[in-house]
Amino acid sequence: MTDAPLKSQYWSGFRQGLPFMLVVVPFGLLFGVVASESGFTPVQIMAFSSVVFAGASQFAALQLMVEDAPFLIVVATALAVNLRMAMYSASLAVWLGEAPLWKRALIAYVNVDQSYAVSVNRYEDRPQMSLAARIAFFFGAVTPICPVWVLATGVGIWVGDAIPEWMALDFAVPICFLAIIAPMMRTLAHMVAALVSIVLALALAGLPYNTGLLIAAIVAMIVGARVEVMSARRVPA
Repeated sequence: MTDAPLKSQYWSGFRQGLPFMLVVVPFGLLFGVVASESGFTPVQIMAFSSVVFAGASQFAALQLMVEDAPFLIVVATALAVNLRMAMYSASLAVWLGEAPLWKRALIAYVNVDQSYAVSVNRYEDRPQMSLAARIAFFFGAVTPICPVWVLATGVGIWVGDAIPEWMALDFAVPICFLAIIAPMMRTLAHMVAALVSIVLALALAGLPYNTGLLIAAIVAMIVGARVEVMSARRVPA
């Protein structure tokens, strides 16, 4: 089976990423509004969304900065929340690791939860895809996501309090992650890691500066990895 033309692969990825605009737009709007109300300047906010480029860790870091948390706590929390990107990179390396360095660097920069989810699912469903086809699909998937995130942040700064409360933009954060995570709960290790992270995050919610989140993330990854190893050992050779 031969690959479809690269343009077709790109637009296929674009169509896969397009539905995520429904959560990326309110997510970005919410960050723009919250950051603006927290006293950050428009330049600082746009730089935050353009350089850090990670919604969940941006919200976590923003909350801690507003609370005047120590610098190291802010950085550690943002890194812990975004640590999943290291795992995403390891997973994508299997499929995109032979790409030229500049392309890998660009992929690493624009890679987000949504682009990772749709791309890996496509690669696993169609392992015969060529490297060029995989890259085209990936960049197609991020096209309706990444620029829109930055644009939505800017609109959030601009409109500010004009957004009515009944719109409840904060719904976008949990729905976004549920939409990404739910289809990926394919193994026992995944489910155990998710359960451990939920239980610990709730149990340790009272710790200062969201350090409970750091502990929950680290323990969940260790437990998940351990379950993965034990499951692999049970598989007959």
